[in-house]
Amino acid sequence: MLIDLTAIDDILARYRVIAMVGLSPKEARPSNQVGRYLLKEGFRVIPVNPGHDAILGLRCYPDLASIPEPVEVVNLFRNAKEIPPLVEQAIRIKAKAVWMQIGIVHEAAARQAVAAGLTVVMDRCIKIEHERLRQASPGPRRIA
Repeated sequence: MLIDLTAIDDILARYRVIAMVGLSPKEARPSNQVGRYLLKEGFRVIPVNPGHDAILGLRCYPDLASIPEPVEVVNLFRNAKEIPPLVEQAIRIKAKAVWMQIGIVHEAAARQAVAAGLTVVMDRCIKIEHERLRQASPGPRRIA
């Protein structure tokens, strides 16, 4: 499945609420670095990790269904074999997009998400893509 940069840019420009599944409390982990970056850039980050009550000073939820507010993007930091049930949860909570981080690809789950109306990004880092978008549009601006 291919996705063009326009779809990625659209996700980053339109959506502000990101559930991060697999967000780690360890500062050296990529998920933690991405979470801190997204917070700094004004995104609403919702940690999803059943092993923790809070990460990055934010309440952590055991799964997507437990989040008491609408989620726009489900950002996945999980092994590819764990993706199908997470995509099913993303569909159930009516997320707008599923974003699988670098190294995560699951074609069948991606097709299921697209069939349900979600935009899918695989094997890309949301932080790197946001930085690319910011560099393409220098100067002060609000991404809304």
